[in-house]
Amino acid sequence: MAEAVAVEGRVGEVPASRGGVARRRRAALTALVAVSALLYAAYSLMRLRAFRTGSYDLVIFDQAIRSYSRFDLPVAMVKGVHNDFGPGFSILGDHFSPILALLAPLYWIHDGPATLLVAQAVLLALAIPPIWRYTERRLGAGAAYCAAGGYALSWPIAEALAFDFHEVAFVPLLSALMVERHDAGRRVQAAAAAFGLLLVKEDMGLLLAGFGLYLLTRPDERDRRTPRDLLPRGDRRAGLAYIVVGLVATWVCSRVAIAAFGGDNDYYWAYGALGPDLPHAAAHALTHPWDLVSVLGTPPQKILTMALVVLPLLLLPLASPLTLTAVPLLAERMLASRFGNWWEPHYHYNAFIIAVLVLAAADGAARLRGRFGPARRAPSVLPMAGVLAAMLVFVPFFAYRHLADPALWRQNERARAASAAAAKIPDGALVEAANGVGPALTSRARVLLWDERSRGAPWVVAYVGRLEFPFPSVADQRRRVGELEAEGYREVFRQDGYLVLYRDVPGPG
Repeated sequence: MAEAVAVEGRVGEVPASRGGVARRRRAALTALVAVSALLYAAYSLMRLRAFRTGSYDLVIFDQAIRSYSRFDLPVAMVKGVHNDFGPGFSILGDHFSPILALLAPLYWIHDGPATLLVAQAVLLALAIPPIWRYTERRLGAGAAYCAAGGYALSWPIAEALAFDFHEVAFVPLLSALMVERHDAGRRVQAAAAAFGLLLVKEDMGLLLAGFGLYLLTRPDERDRRTPRDLLPRGDRRAGLAYIVVGLVATWVCSRVAIAAFGGDNDYYWAYGALGPDLPHAAAHALTHPWDLVSVLGTPPQKILTMALVVLPLLLLPLASPLTLTAVPLLAERMLASRFGNWWEPHYHYNAFIIAVLVLAAADGAARLRGRFGPARRAPSVLPMAGVLAAMLVFVPFFAYRHLADPALWRQNERARAASAAAAKIPDGALVEAANGVGPALTSRARVLLWDERSRGAPWVVAYVGRLEFPFPSVADQRRRVGELEAEGYREVFRQDGYLVLYRDVPGPG
């Protein structure tokens, strides 16, 4: 009897032990998410306070979400006026991103761009749990923490944070959920995440199509005796479904939805080196494949960016077919011959694919490890520990290096001058504001971008201290101030390069 009780006690101890481990892992994972979100939010808010954000694009999204919060279409006057679409322009005619409406209730709590920056911080950090789960299934908990940490510190996320707010905030979470939930056998949940991606941006269907290509590579895991090219019927059907739905959704969103909301379908056509439109470009690519290769390497900055995407991941994604998921989105940018920002390592574009590539790195590490016999296998944590170390090495070369700048922590003379200039603008006023000042005004004034054309606003906040978007030079900024004074504006404030101009009788518009 005593022996039976002892055995029963030992049997009962196993679930208790496992429960303790699970609780500790949940606590560690929660802490990692919280610390990452706090880092992202603090960095973004410090940039806002230091006047390092811009009307393009933070005020665009702020005006749009404010419109949503008032149950209107997402109108961004600053975007519509500057790009000649009109003051009532809906950003759904620029990029089809209806998922942004989910952020509208946050504006009922706090109305202003800081809300968007905090929301983005949380959304980006929430991609950590699915990355952890996917990696843990393949390489264990230690490797999973390293993969999650590598994502959290990755330079694409840092660069996205350094370029204000964008719809990309939703993509790492949804893309990681799509891959991880499908891998876990939760196909409906994966499909729900995929549907969410289609609401993020008009080209997210390309990410679904890439995921479908990946599913078509999966071998039949039910019967290892079958040839590698035979697939489980479910994966084959799912792969084809993702490809078809992704391509159809991309076409509908790009060619129908954007036009329906007042946009120009050809506004972002960037493939003139291949043809004037998609049919001609596709035909040219098929008949002149070497031209395709040439465009991929012109300018050479494209090759550098593609290398930077995989080098911190120790080239491990190249060992995984999951990388196919990211290829269509990457090709969309690298085949472009205009919009040079698309192929730069800066800005937010690489954050669209980083979560998938971290998962591909984990899968690639598991595949490479499986090729060695048990006696020759390195500890499973080593590859992802190497990824984490590489991400740390890259930190000083990208946006997080600004954390060492004292001006980010405490306002310098320029920031104080910008704040003083913004304070001169009355609440509710229509103002043409220099790009860096717009975010400080948008929650209490109607903000337009100060550019090379008069918009008829009674107030203007100009800046001539250094180059400011969208001007080509500081000389042009000074010339523009002279033109405003010739139009009847008078100077009411000047400090450290910032000028506030006012005209008693506003012009038309």
